[in-house]
Amino acid sequence: MSFFPDEVIIEVLARLPIKPLFKTKTVCKLWYGLPSDKYFIKLYNQVSDKNPMVLVEVHDSTKPTSSLICVDNSRGASEFSLDFLRDKVNIRASCNGLLCCSSIAVKGVYYVCNPMTREFKVLPKIKDQNLTRFYPDSEATLVGLACDPSRGKFDVVLAGYQCAGSSHRPDKTFACLIFDSDSNKWRKFVSFQEENFTHMNRNQVVYVNSALHWLTGSGSYILVLDLNFEVWRKVSVPDETRYGMGNRVYLLESDGCLSLIEISDTRMKIWVMKDYERELWHMADRVSLGCIKGLVHGIFPIAQTGECIFLATHKQVLVYHRTSRAWKEMYSVQNNATLPLWFSAHTFRTSIFPCA
Repeated sequence: MSFFPDEVIIEVLARLPIKPLFKTKTVCKLWYGLPSDKYFIKLYNQVSDKNPMVLVEVHDSTKPTSSLICVDNSRGASEFSLDFLRDKVNIRASCNGLLCCSSIAVKGVYYVCNPMTREFKVLPKIKDQNLTRFYPDSEATLVGLACDPSRGKFDVVLAGYQCAGSSHRPDKTFACLIFDSDSNKWRKFVSFQEENFTHMNRNQVVYVNSALHWLTGSGSYILVLDLNFEVWRKVSVPDETRYGMGNRVYLLESDGCLSLIEISDTRMKIWVMKDYERELWHMADRVSLGCIKGLVHGIFPIAQTGECIFLATHKQVLVYHRTSRAWKEMYSVQNNATLPLWFSAHTFRTSIFPCA
């Protein structure tokens, strides 16, 4: 190893998966301290930014529990487990290598975990969560996870219409609960929203520019929660998507920018917001869907970078490489899946972000 400078070795180690990286800690003192070194953590997270993954939950009608699959563009598909939580959970949000999960058995219990390092934090239990999205019952309309590696902190956001008294009918009061990892406490503020959020895509929340972003059910605008000032605001979508001919629109992140994916019967258009302050959108790509014509009505974009985009269908995870214009099947369900893969698919990437 003396033939290689430490700088080169560090660059190589920053490209290892988490498990092999942690096994190298026994090699020498330098390697042992890398996973806790601030410079190495930043480098590792920057490298993994360029390698997005997709987490899918596979529901098999012949088995009592579902299984988690991690689909990696460079390494393929591998099984995934949250058994270290010792609870049956739903994954509600994903951000920069962390997952926010809600307990199925106990209402109001949430976890934030790093599944690669198997670290987790149980958030203080919410006693009076009178927020509703109608379905699933008793869950907040909007759930967001904001993980900021540069500041070493995360926030969890639960928002929805408050229920009026014992009737369980929501009124027009829109309440927001925010958990701050620095203070280890929840705080609440109330506002008013007119949009019907019931049919919003529960998985596609995007964290960029210190704010969480959700595409509204109508697709007419993006709802933004600015975490620095704790205010809601609206961001416009491209006019072409707003007045499109019934095309489907999805909100993703692309290399640190907001991105909209517009899907018609024959084409997929990729929009990127290049100027966030002025809300200026740029059409980055047009993709013909002729090669997957039979799947068009059931595809849902899940994650992307400037080089590729992951899409989930009922039983497949596909990746489209924008440079080569080639499609590839990354994963296919072989069992009796009861729910489509896109229903519980999340964007994901590895990170060494401590959350305990």
